[in-house]
Amino acid sequence: MILVTGVSGALGGAILDGLRAVDGLDVAGASSSGDGGAVRHADFDRPGTLEPAFAGVDVLVFVSAGYAEDDVVLARHGAVVRAAAAAGVKHVIYTSLAGSGERLTIALAHRWTEARLAEAAFDVTVLRNGLYAEIPADLALAGAAAAAESGVFAAPFGDGRLSVVARDDLAAVAVRVAAEVWADLAAGAPRRHAGKTYELEGVGAVGGTDLAEVLAGVVGRPVEYRTVSLGDVRPLLAGLEPYRAGHTVSTFSNIKAGLLEAGRSDLPAFLDAPRPVRDLIAAHVTSRLRG
Repeated sequence: MILVTGVSGALGGAILDGLRAVDGLDVAGASSSGDGGAVRHADFDRPGTLEPAFAGVDVLVFVSAGYAEDDVVLARHGAVVRAAAAAGVKHVIYTSLAGSGERLTIALAHRWTEARLAEAAFDVTVLRNGLYAEIPADLALAGAAAAAESGVFAAPFGDGRLSVVARDDLAAVAVRVAAEVWADLAAGAPRRHAGKTYELEGVGAVGGTDLAEVLAGVVGRPVEYRTVSLGDVRPLLAGLEPYRAGHTVSTFSNIKAGLLEAGRSDLPAFLDAPRPVRDLIAAHVTSRLRG
């Protein structure tokens, strides 16, 4: 059986849907809100739920559980690794963070988890996912009203750009890898993805000028990009949970420093044509403004 965790989230749900569309697979989902039937109950904050949820599982697609302070994420991920080993899982596929994000504050939990997986008795494949296209798209959306009124899009990017990728593209890679691992297990063949780490960086990068051009097409007037300081942004993050505010500033700092533009990607090896980034951002902004 293949089990996908975090199926109540967008990435986990897309992976589960993709695997269910593949003929011949025995697939189930798991989440903290699972009913114990069609979706197994696996609450990362309740370690006692994990080993029973992983019973009979050969391939575990372990969707990372961020959105918390680092110590909480480490506790969650450590519990998953221990439970997978105890349940006799043969192969774990982990959704990690791309190498271009090495200096981001969110990288700590991912690299720690990769190290714990490498020490485990089962085989591992690490999918180092690039940043989602929704990140710059949501920033553009937040500035859409001001851009429509003033013709200015302000963001703390400096001259930096960030490589981003469609979440659906990342889900498609996870589906392919999980299906191929399952096929190799069923055939008793060497697992082609065992011990592999794939850098699934976005093949397209965007900066402030790119987002201004996207907004111009959406709001129907010329839009100029102007950079702002990190100090100007911090007060706007006051309503966020502290860890989210810290991660957001870290992302902006890395963009400004020019550290989030990828040099290479394994994504094209898995997909015929990764989705164009600017089209994704424009579609996201347009749908939200009209929805």
